[in-house]
Amino acid sequence: MSRTLPIMLLAGTLLATMAIPSAATATDPAARGKPQAEPKPLVIAHRGASGYRPEHTLEAYRLAIRQGADYIEPDLVSTADGVLVARHENEISGTTDVADRAEFADRRTTRTIDGRSVTGWFTEDFTLAELRTLRAVERLPQVRPTNTAFDGEFAVPTLQEVIDLARSQSRRLGRTIGIYPETKHPTYFQSIGLPLEEPLVDTLRRNKLTRRTDAVFIQSFETANLRKLSRMTNVRLVQLLGGSGRPYDFVVAGDPRGYADLATPDGLAWISRYADAIGPTKDLIVPRDADGALLAPTSLIRDAHRARLAVHAWTFRAENQFLPADHRIGTDPAARGDITAEYELFYSLGLDGLFADHPDTAVAVRAATR
Repeated sequence: MSRTLPIMLLAGTLLATMAIPSAATATDPAARGKPQAEPKPLVIAHRGASGYRPEHTLEAYRLAIRQGADYIEPDLVSTADGVLVARHENEISGTTDVADRAEFADRRTTRTIDGRSVTGWFTEDFTLAELRTLRAVERLPQVRPTNTAFDGEFAVPTLQEVIDLARSQSRRLGRTIGIYPETKHPTYFQSIGLPLEEPLVDTLRRNKLTRRTDAVFIQSFETANLRKLSRMTNVRLVQLLGGSGRPYDFVVAGDPRGYADLATPDGLAWISRYADAIGPTKDLIVPRDADGALLAPTSLIRDAHRARLAVHAWTFRAENQFLPADHRIGTDPAARGDITAEYELFYSLGLDGLFADHPDTAVAVRAATR
């Protein structure tokens, strides 16, 4: 069944729906009603306010909410005991202090993740109780050295803790804070007996987050798990699109299509059968040349809207090394460039939402361009 495009998203009225049980089931067409009006474009805090605090910590999410973000984004991986926690990757040596913990030295190992050999420490080798003893560290210390002042202060949060934070802050501020979880490496986690879909849907269901009108999006770079989720829940789904390569479930299934194929009108029509939006890398919307200078915008936003899909682009970061040459200031790759100009450009193209490391700037530019 084709899922209806979320024209605009939720407003403060959704605060009540986050706490009210839904009688709708995943097979109830009425549960797929049009979401109510929400800010547009949406500002989605990418791993929280990750430009200012170590990513995927409750403090990063809390700061993002204070800065005005509409949604907070937890990437989800599983512990050995099947609890979903917020980490960008299941290999955690770059985002926690695990490498300095002698008691876990023997957990270092090598695994094959989505066809790549990865060495380190993996969440699936730790129980939640063990993982809670670790502390987060800044993932990009060379780019964001001021964030390292918070190394060792914050724990690894569970999905439930992220939901609890969004709900408590919604009540405190009188506006709805949504959650935007990503399932990381779903084919891999399925292969080791720790599927992500069931615990994710079960957690949402326990929190009465089951309807398209609830402030939830689920995103993935793979397609098979999103198609499975479309049969399990009515919350909105987002197909992420990389600038190159293929969804790993396509690799496993022998499907020759890549992200470039999914970004075509035919690919978007196929995505619309199970998802409500696409999450493309911003370079699929405004490409860059070999020198990093901006080229003419593509037709992706228009094509997606014709397929009744919203468009939430990633990732907007303020530092020069992440910006097009047109918006860099000076030669220091870690210095802040003209992120305001980039936001203005993408807002002008009719984007429905974006993922931002610095949500405060995204919110401010949105307010100024209305």
